[in-house]
Amino acid sequence: MYEYLRGVITQVWPGYIVLESKDGIGYKIFPANPYHYTVDQEAQVFVEQIVRETELTLYGFASMTEKGLFNKLLNVSGIGPKSALAILAGADPASLVAAIDQDEVGYLTQFPGVGKKTAQQIILDLKGKMADFANLAQGQELSLGLDLSDSNRLVAGDSQNLADAMAALEALGYAQKDIKKVKKALAGEKGKTEELISKALALLVSA
Repeated sequence: MYEYLRGVITQVWPGYIVLESKDGIGYKIFPANPYHYTVDQEAQVFVEQIVRETELTLYGFASMTEKGLFNKLLNVSGIGPKSALAILAGADPASLVAAIDQDEVGYLTQFPGVGKKTAQQIILDLKGKMADFANLAQGQELSLGLDLSDSNRLVAGDSQNLADAMAALEALGYAQKDIKKVKKALAGEKGKTEELISKALALLVSA
């Protein structure tokens, strides 16, 4: 129904953002990384609306590439929206496509909600069918329609940024034992929330 929504970000939480459109409607949107956005930022967010029984949910993306990958993953049996978001948050498009085409089951099972059977199903369903994404570099298209000029500002102390980053990992479905490990590894790290999330995801995927 919706291709994208444009407005002002009024709330940023570990699991979701709220975008208020010009008509005053606040849309609750679940992106892979809410901390790409900041409060009072004007943004255009590509969205996918999913309706399940009594639940209607909007999932948000910084580009059409992200949205396309999300929908590809949803076509795989055993992959739901939350698992697809977690994969998008932790993998750049090129690495994901390469893992699928090279039968790297171990790479795929590092994401929450993806066991060996589901990873094999991803490869079975998508191998050779993602040519449109094969040459993408990490970060390509991420600025499409999105003002990131102020999205990396520090909104609190470094300890709060780390706490927010860990909460974002929990919202993506990572286990507490894994979160505790990366939190310990990143203890004392300085940086913005988005940067700490990226570092944490890199540690989780390489573990």
